[in-house]
Amino acid sequence: MIPRKFARAGILLAAALALAGCATIDVETPTTLQTPASSPPEAPRATGVETPASVEQRRLAALFGGAYSFPPAETYINTVLAKLAAAGDKPGQAYRVTILNSPVVNAFALPSGDLFVTRGLLALANDTSELAAVMAHEIGHVTAGHAQQRAETEKNQTLVANASRRLQPGDRSQQVTAVNQRTFASFSRQQEFEADQIGVRVTANAGYDPYGAARFLTSLGRSIALRAQLFNQSGADKPDLLSSHPSTPERIARATAEARQFGAPGIGATGRDEYLSAIDGMQFGDNPSEGVIHGRNFIHPRLGFGIEAPEGFVLENTSQAVLGVADGGARALRLDSVKVAGDTALDSYLTSGWIEGLQLPSIQSTTINGLPAATATAKSGEWSFRVAAVRLGSDVYRLIFATRQLTDADDEKFMRSINTFRRISTDEAATQRAPKIAIVAARAGDGAQDMAKKMATTDRPLDQFLLLNGLEGAGPLKAGERYKIVVE
Repeated sequence: MIPRKFARAGILLAAALALAGCATIDVETPTTLQTPASSPPEAPRATGVETPASVEQRRLAALFGGAYSFPPAETYINTVLAKLAAAGDKPGQAYRVTILNSPVVNAFALPSGDLFVTRGLLALANDTSELAAVMAHEIGHVTAGHAQQRAETEKNQTLVANASRRLQPGDRSQQVTAVNQRTFASFSRQQEFEADQIGVRVTANAGYDPYGAARFLTSLGRSIALRAQLFNQSGADKPDLLSSHPSTPERIARATAEARQFGAPGIGATGRDEYLSAIDGMQFGDNPSEGVIHGRNFIHPRLGFGIEAPEGFVLENTSQAVLGVADGGARALRLDSVKVAGDTALDSYLTSGWIEGLQLPSIQSTTINGLPAATATAKSGEWSFRVAAVRLGSDVYRLIFATRQLTDADDEKFMRSINTFRRISTDEAATQRAPKIAIVAARAGDGAQDMAKKMATTDRPLDQFLLLNGLEGAGPLKAGERYKIVVE
């Protein structure tokens, strides 16, 4: 839902665009633009009664697009996981891994031993030792009992906070709550460091390169930085006192120091070729059933619509909405959908209170490519808005363009974009295909620029190629060496 206080639009858009960027998650809630995800299949149970662990497993999987089936990667990951389990602190603990259908770089674990990795993470990793480091980190959370520790800490802090509110004046009560938050944040950060330490040790004991963790965290930091650049953010990697995860540079330094306990770089297996073969052909980027971005164009095959953003906008399809930014964040857009009764006129819906500062004389009822619509302008604080509501089937799509100053030129661009909202044909929907990772060998004389030209990405293809392959510069490539590219 769009917040009513649009004076905070810049902050809200920036927050919505932020990348989690760590190996454990802050879960987002799916919204109306996305399909309720299917859950991974469960093994038959004699009792027919679900356990809390199985319920939590399905819930988390659903929040990240459900299970993604790609047998070559699944088979290979399970062989790696078996080696890690045997090398762990609790060899008798059973582990299972599920690949999630999400482009977000993430992994997490449940106390039951259920591990989850997104295909976005698999795309970012460059060899088996990096994947092993991620899974060993999650095994560290399980064997150290971090989930139980955090639950107990939260319970105790809730009791303290409740008692504080009853027994102490308001200001003092707030101070106690703030101290509790900082204590819990530090506790959680320490858990991450401990899981990193355990992960490096388990990775090394399983025979893999213990420096894989530092390499993966380096790629993760670069991924955060590139995303921040694409979306005109700053300070994407600054540590947050109340963040449950340490900043990436700090984790890299600690992981490197821990790896040195096992020897100099070069020890252990990296398993690069085996890993690349396992992910060759894997889906990359957004799930087409949840919408596809092609440059400034967004097409949603399942819901049957498309729209083109104004020139200069970079789009992002999030679980909450389609978001876009331009000009260093001075202009922004948001597209989402809501259910509105069919007998509610759209001009009336615009005045129903979901947006503050609506300028009533600006409301106009219209049609956009044969679809009922209404447009208006709004102003709140230092932000001005061009707003539209378009009815398609049983849904109403809300488009909001925000800018510091709504000039005639800006308004014309926004309206031109709004007027590109259209119903797409079944044939056009059927042509939307997910990009895939392809593993290709470099030829003699090939450089990073040559590979970048083969990338089916429109935003910074060279930077994307370098990131996906853990390369620092755009120099020549090693002939015969295999690299990841994105193809359609």
